[in-house]
Parts: sequence; structure tokens; C-alpha cells
Amino acid sequence: MRPAPLRKQFAAEDMPLALAYRDTKSSQCELPDHLHDWYELVYVYAGSGVFFIDRSLYEMKAGDLFLIPGNTIHRAFPEAANPVTSTALYFSPALVQQTVYDDFAYLDSFRYCAAHQAYKYTGDEAFGRQTRTLLDAVHAELGAFGHGARSAARLLLLQLLLLIGRRLQSGGTEGPQTAGPPWMRESMAFIDDRLTETLSLSLLARRAAVSPAHFSRVFRQLTGLNVTAYITTKRIVRAKELLARTDDGIGEIAARCGFESLPHFHRVFKRIVGRTPGSYRSEGRF
Repeated sequence: MRPAPLRKQFAAEDMPLALAYRDTKSSQCELPDHLHDWYELVYVYAGSGVFFIDRSLYEMKAGDLFLIPGNTIHRAFPEAANPVTSTALYFSPALVQQTVYDDFAYLDSFRYCAAHQAYKYTGDEAFGRQTRTLLDAVHAELGAFGHGARSAARLLLLQLLLLIGRRLQSGGTEGPQTAGPPWMRESMAFIDDRLTETLSLSLLARRAAVSPAHFSRVFRQLTGLNVTAYITTKRIVRAKELLARTDDGIGEIAARCGFESLPHFHRVFKRIVGRTPGSYRSEGRF
């Protein structure tokens, strides 16, 4: 069985912000599908490919910006003949907590993307230039280690989130351009709605009116995951949300997320998250 999505690791340092700056990824060296609590911005400078986010596929090209909320399954598929060069900026939501002076919040853009299931934004050249300038500045500050460098990097992140938030108010994000066969998205929506139930490959294939072998092959090609890993990770994402936002007992949460027993839930949660459900709740998400 293919392992569940990689739990992306970040440096153990005080600054809850990380940058993979102007990194070129080919189909051979792209990270496996991964999952993490931090929020992520990905700006594409060059190249092409496909980006799977949550349950949709998007074309990648120069000038595209992807906004990925925490605990969202995602994986990039760069074209072998045209590798993607991009900057990925990761940050903890705790870094952008604010005193509210108006109706703006720094995470509004991510909430908008999640609500509309649309994680891609392509702006004009002026927006692209501003985005690149701010990412360059964050990179310079994080590499400088000078007095106030981390505070400067945080302020630049806030400025970038403000820029994006204002643009989304007037323009909006783009939906998926490469959705695969219609039964794929319908099957993913079906999985999301029935995580408490027994979900098997044969059941999903029968609903999609295709053979199990064909369903499994297309699912893996388009998402990078096998069906079992996708369902398991979706259940863990739901469990993390319930642990963070409710006072429900861990056993109750395990049952609500479709796990057959509490020990099984503990084993799977620790393998994917790196902590037990209890420690995740007591230590906080970040």
C-alpha cells in the first residue's frame, strides 16, 4: 500500500515562516503529495504542469498564484519537458493574527478559496511584479539574519496578504481547468460527504460506472494518491478540525471520522500527523 501523504517538515525555529525560493521542480524531483497545518502560497515564474489541490486539478503556468489553506491535500505535477520554477511561502496562521480595525482579515483570501473550491489566481503584470518584489524581499530578510529581519519578513508577508485580499475582492479566483473525467470530482465529493461510512474501491467504481482497475489507475494519475490513502488522509484532516474546534471526546471523533476503533485511529493519526490525537489537541495545531 502506498503511504499516506507526506507530512511536510519545517525547520524547528522561532519564526513560523519558511520559503522555498525560486525552486525548479521536474516530474522526477517534485515532492510527493503532502499535508501540513501551515498555509501556503505558491507563485509560478516559468514552466508548466498540473496542480492537484483538495479535489480539483489546475493548470500551472507563469504568473499563476495558488493559495492553499492548512490541512489541504495537494501535489504538483510539473511537465517533464518544461519544469516548473516557483516560490512556495509557508506560514503558520498564528503569525498573522491581528487586532481587527475593519472587516479585513489576512486569511480571508484562503477562506474564500476554500469556500469556492477555487485555489488559483492569475493577475495582471502589475500584480505579478508586486508579488515577485515582495517574495524577493521576504527571501532577502530571511537570509540576512540582521536586526529585525524576522519582523521585517512578517510585515512583508502581511503586505502580500493584503495585496492578494484586495485583488480577490475585485477579480476572484479561477476554478479548475483540468478536471479529468466528470466521475472523478463527483467521486471526491461523495467521499467528502460520507467519511463515516465504509468506502471501498469497488463501491466507488460501481458508482462511477467504470471498472475498479480503471478507477484506481485514473485516480492515481490525476491525484498522485491511491484511493485508500486519499480517504484515510481526508479522515485525518476532518479529525484535526474536530480536535481543534470542539471539545468532543477522542473516541467520538474517531467514530465520526470513519475509524473502526480507537487504537486504529491513534495509530493512523500518529503516523500521518506525527503526534497522538491527545497531544495534538493539548499542544495546539501549530
